[in-house]
Amino acid sequence: MTQPKHLPSTMTAVQLTGHGGLDQLVYRDDVPAPTPKPGEVLIQINAAGINNTDINTRIGWYSKSVEGATEDGGAGGIDAVDDSDASWSGVPLGLPRIQGADICGHIVAVGDVADAARIGERVIVRSMMRYYSDYRPYECTTIGSEIDGGFAQFVAVASKETHAVNCDWSDAELASIPCAYSTAENMLHRAQVGAERVLITGASGGVGSAAVQLAKRRGATVVAVCSPAKSANVLALGADQVIDRNADLVAELGDSCIDVVLDLVAGDQWPSLLELLRRGGRYITAGAIAGPLVTLDVRTLYLKDLSLLGSTFQDDVVFENLVSYIERNEIRPVVAKTYPLADIAQAQTDFLAKKHTGKLVLIPPVVGDTAA
Repeated sequence: MTQPKHLPSTMTAVQLTGHGGLDQLVYRDDVPAPTPKPGEVLIQINAAGINNTDINTRIGWYSKSVEGATEDGGAGGIDAVDDSDASWSGVPLGLPRIQGADICGHIVAVGDVADAARIGERVIVRSMMRYYSDYRPYECTTIGSEIDGGFAQFVAVASKETHAVNCDWSDAELASIPCAYSTAENMLHRAQVGAERVLITGASGGVGSAAVQLAKRRGATVVAVCSPAKSANVLALGADQVIDRNADLVAELGDSCIDVVLDLVAGDQWPSLLELLRRGGRYITAGAIAGPLVTLDVRTLYLKDLSLLGSTFQDDVVFENLVSYIERNEIRPVVAKTYPLADIAQAQTDFLAKKHTGKLVLIPPVVGDTAA
């Protein structure tokens, strides 16, 4: 391992100790600091964003035994979760786990094979990693789920998944990018969105607000769905029209008027999303915060020649494009609030309340110059 100075042997981190409520998040200052393996770099973390996936993983929402919305157990957990499939990969989660899919920091050491010249770079980390899955199509490793993530002072990850970024953004702004913006960009990439009429559900959240900006960047006309209290904020992001999330969408917009639906919500309103699509339209989803089980009228699907797409695995170009957008000042995230890492329970409580627009970001304690 190559490093410029002596690094601490322990670090401050939040460990997820089991599926359940906020009490499963344990803040500790004696967690062994990681050592980068061959091909990996060690990152000193400056900021780490919060995402729905952090809560989904904590409560075991990915298990097929769960049928409700994220908010149903977001604070207190869900009763009788089947731990055997309660992760992104559908296998038991390795515990304890340091969560956090959004990472911004500086490289402070490298493992064997990795380039020592990278030490000192300010970087972000791709959240849906291909390196650990040997670059097989539709297989990926999720940082903060299958491997330890960003709710800590340090993390060791593959150099190939770690991208240097040259910009004047704050660490909190950069930490808003990896998970939410790559999810949104991947949906647009997979659905091949261009200068079309696009409807985005959950448009005030981290992924939704990213999707508004990224869709506008592609020349789309954006119809955003969110709460009325957040309409002005979403319009400021670039949306052309905002619709109340509790409205009758077909009555408000008309039948067959949308080219592409980017859905992060699902739930009871889902059938109306297909009614909104024009013939030959595309529906793509990367979330189901209002509930994963929906009613599909198959006649709507085939008589309108619709395409239904899921979006998790990301082509390499997706994250590469995001870095280029940042460096060309084509996008800018909204940071609603930052919190000390020790206040993660309050931060997730605020996240679940959904009174914010944009991202909530955690800041770990500053690392001292001497070993812990």
